[in-house]
Amino acid sequence: MGQVVVTEFITLDGVIEDPGGAEGGPNGGWAFRFDRGAEGDAFKVKELEDADAQLLGRVTYEGFAKAWPSMRNDAFGEKMNAMPKVVVSTTLTVATWENSTILRTVDGVADLKTQYDGDILVAGSATLAHALFEHDLVDRLHLMVFPLLLGTGKKLFPDAGDVKKFQVTSVQQSAEVAIVTLKRS
Repeated sequence: MGQVVVTEFITLDGVIEDPGGAEGGPNGGWAFRFDRGAEGDAFKVKELEDADAQLLGRVTYEGFAKAWPSMRNDAFGEKMNAMPKVVVSTTLTVATWENSTILRTVDGVADLKTQYDGDILVAGSATLAHALFEHDLVDRLHLMVFPLLLGTGKKLFPDAGDVKKFQVTSVQQSAEVAIVTLKRS
């Protein structure tokens, strides 16, 4: 059975909004201020290799769908484009990126987990991540922690709500960032 893995670039104060700058936010592009190192790059490659599918919110999906189809010059780009992608959206009418389908609610995510043996990777997608946590559908967290306080922006955990316990499975430093992996207890 597949596992839902939420993977985020995150600041010390929990902000995950616009790390690459594509959304045009006031603090956009903050992740590029730091070197994530060779280990960080290798972690992201392995993360994608271990995934059988991507599960994305509409905003992240639309950003990825604009950028990734033209990036087929390496194995990472080939995998991003070829793998199945499921976008959770109530408003999107057409999924234009190859191998993409639309799921209207998170209610179908439990069934999605039975369709794959590998990981179902959720990158970015703050609103979707919040809903997945709320419905207890997150099996693992991969956090690349950047040593920065932004003060404002969408946070991974805006309101903790019910207690949800995770167990730290690994912590490593790579250049200027920390990589923390956790699994659901």
